[in-house]
Amino acid sequence: MRFMMLYKPGKESDGPPSQQQMAAVGQLIEDMARAGVLIATDGLQPSSQGARVRITEGKFTVTDGAFTETKELVAGYAIVRAKSKQEAIGLAKRFLAVMGEGESEIRLMQDAPAFGAESRPGSEDGAASQRPQPAAMR
Repeated sequence: MRFMMLYKPGKESDGPPSQQQMAAVGQLIEDMARAGVLIATDGLQPSSQGARVRITEGKFTVTDGAFTETKELVAGYAIVRAKSKQEAIGLAKRFLAVMGEGESEIRLMQDAPAFGAESRPGSEDGAASQRPQPAAMR
């Protein structure tokens, strides 16, 4: 099973993590990769570098960052392969023990394509499907 783990630190930070924290996260990433459970991971830039795009009643609204509701900000993610939700929870606990603060939302990912047998090129397990695009994005 594949799980998406979203890291929410509960606060915005414009600065990079400390050298000690980066080394600890690097070691955790290396351990998870060696164990074969880590599929992908990355950190995200501060919300001041981003935007939110919404559609309501067919009209788009774009809001540039920074965003004031910091408790919901996602600062990074990992996609892991685990045998159970409990195993994914254990991986999230290891990550949070390194980070020291925040929460990790764990979501089970779809294992089968949502729209037929076609999958995106480069998808190692065929789980990433081609999604139809709304007319406004074509």
